[in-house]
Amino acid sequence: MPLPLYLLAVAVFAMGTSEFMLAGLLPAIASDLGVTVGAAGTLTSAFAVGMVVGAPVTAVLARALPGRWGLLGFVLLFAAAHGAGAAAPNLTVLLATRVVAALANAGFLALALTTAAALVPADRKGRALAVLLSGTTVATVAGVPAGAALGSALGWRAVFWAVAALCLPAALGIVAGVPKGRSPRDGAERPALRAEFARLGHPRLGAVMLLAALVNAATFAAFTYLAPVVTGPAGLDGSWVPVVLVLFGAGSFAGVTVAGRLSDRHPGPVLAVGGALLLIGWPALAVLADRPAAVLALVFVQGALSFAVGGTLITRVLYEAAAAPTLAGACATAALNVGAAAGPLAGAAALATAAGERGPFWLGGLLVLAALSLAAAPLRSALR
Repeated sequence: MPLPLYLLAVAVFAMGTSEFMLAGLLPAIASDLGVTVGAAGTLTSAFAVGMVVGAPVTAVLARALPGRWGLLGFVLLFAAAHGAGAAAPNLTVLLATRVVAALANAGFLALALTTAAALVPADRKGRALAVLLSGTTVATVAGVPAGAALGSALGWRAVFWAVAALCLPAALGIVAGVPKGRSPRDGAERPALRAEFARLGHPRLGAVMLLAALVNAATFAAFTYLAPVVTGPAGLDGSWVPVVLVLFGAGSFAGVTVAGRLSDRHPGPVLAVGGALLLIGWPALAVLADRPAAVLALVFVQGALSFAVGGTLITRVLYEAAAAPTLAGACATAALNVGAAAGPLAGAAALATAAGERGPFWLGGLLVLAALSLAAAPLRSALR
């Protein structure tokens, strides 16, 4: 894989850390700014919505720029937003910085997905995407726990400064490693923007985006509420929560890496086998939530399966949107973040049911079942 892919993954690591880090910082932010934890929780929703809305908007705005300069601009804007967030005097200002950061993240990821696909042969998009998404999975393994530790030691503002600082080597790497000009797939071969938007209405593309959003919603519905299970039914103390999060992150890294080598040529088997196991795994976690050893093992497995299936579906989005190079990455980003926004909200509702802490796991199984049911219907042609 080309070196620029790994440089882009460094930036994705910084952005992934930012996206997930608030889960461990909300109480401190609420206390410092004099608001409720629920009010501080709007920071997470604002970020997710900004990602969904920002992906197509920023992709279109950056259409005239060579990928290198668009990527650099978005990384620097992301860093600046975190610097401003670290100095925010109130929740309103912090909320505004999160929206700006989400727009920058969305624009960067949309361009990075397209750039990654353009840096490799057409039949290796899956492997390129696996390298890029490894930045997100490593963020869940190392970045988020490190952010939580730094926040405990120096306060939540220090975490925002650290994310801003982490963007600087990524920016230097983009300048040094990403080609200056447009890729061979750009320029004269690029279709008109109107034709690209027309492509977005193709049913095959919409089908794969829907499946990716459902699987990602299942992942985030369960992942977001792992802590209550660890300290509740599993009977472990709070010190085990970071361990469980690291296990999920390690599994996700393994899953996206392995699937990346298979998703280009064998997407069907990855989705069929991985999807079936994923469907079994979430209810199994619900049933075995009171057995710590089973929880630890299944969290790793479900992390691997979630990102293997989800990553493969995102690769299929890039293939289906190949005729819309400006918006292909935006489509993939939107599919990811619709799930990331909807999953936690649905998981919160599941917590309030009779299933209690196990509810998000049952919900995860239902969402995967919905995805598999759609894939088994006429929409299955979208996965070929």
